[in-house]
Amino acid sequence: MKANIHPQYKQTQIRCACGEIIEVGSTKENIRIDICSKCHPFYTGKQKLVDTGGRVDKFKKRFGITD
Repeated sequence: MKANIHPQYKQTQIRCACGEIIEVGSTKENIRIDICSKCHPFYTGKQKLVDTGGRVDKFKKRFGITD
C-alpha cells in the first residue's frame, strides 16, 4: 500500500439547522446540515414542510394546484 495518499481522519462536528451538534470522525471539518434525526418529521412524528428552492411552489404552479 502506498504511503501518504489517504486523507486525514479527525474528530469534527456536524451542526444541524435546529441547533443539534453531533461529534463524529470524518475527513471533512465542520459539516453543516439542514435536517438531522432530532428534527426530521419521520423521527419526530410532526409534519414539517421542507421546501428547498421553492420546489413545492413550482410544482403547484406547474399543475395548477391551489390550497
